[in-house]
Amino acid sequence: MKKTAIILASGTGSRFGSELPKQFCTINGKSILEYSVEAFEFHNDIDEIIIVSNPLFIDKTKEILNKNNYKKIIDVLPGGKTRQESSYIGISAVKDSDSVVLIHDAVRPFVSSRIIDDCFEALKIHKAVNVAIQSSDTIVQIDENNIIKSIPKRKTLRRCQTPQCFDYKIIKKAHELALADNAKDITDDCGLILKYNLADIYTVTGSENNIKITYPIDLEIAKLILKNKEA
Repeated sequence: MKKTAIILASGTGSRFGSELPKQFCTINGKSILEYSVEAFEFHNDIDEIIIVSNPLFIDKTKEILNKNNYKKIIDVLPGGKTRQESSYIGISAVKDSDSVVLIHDAVRPFVSSRIIDDCFEALKIHKAVNVAIQSSDTIVQIDENNIIKSIPKRKTLRRCQTPQCFDYKIIKKAHELALADNAKDITDDCGLILKYNLADIYTVTGSENNIKITYPIDLEIAKLILKNKEA
């Protein structure tokens, strides 16, 4: 059974306000993409890595990857118009149907070995695994007029991260059902599993350091995280 990491690096970075997608921004001289790739490249249990790139920047992606001579990358593929399309492109490139796959956002550069280990441990029992942390904020549900309709209990809420991890056959089936259904409103892969009730989704604990770089201020936070890691 192969263990495959699919790294989604196909975002445009529209909220980041930069000419380059945010995965190419650097922290201490290294791109966010490199940090994310190396989390899996240097993990002993990862067999192979598939990169799904923004099609407009696939040459730049390959340039960054090639200069590092990573050993586990087997494919660099142009992504689709949505995260869902890009995820399916990555999943479709997996050759071994007995694989487990970890689908990770390239703009989460600090995923830890502990998180990856916990995912693999959970996959021994479960077909679908989510990574999440507790919410320190109260979350409210509003209507289209910005009126609060409900306030869920905080202890039952989690903030989702990546990787999201699956038995290959289950997540491939989920995407194929979505294609047949023309379902395009699902924001992540666990959402597809839930929509089609294909498996229970087990949650392992993520980390506050496993941040997603979305806005320019997140780069400053990332620098602080890296500084603390190196201290």
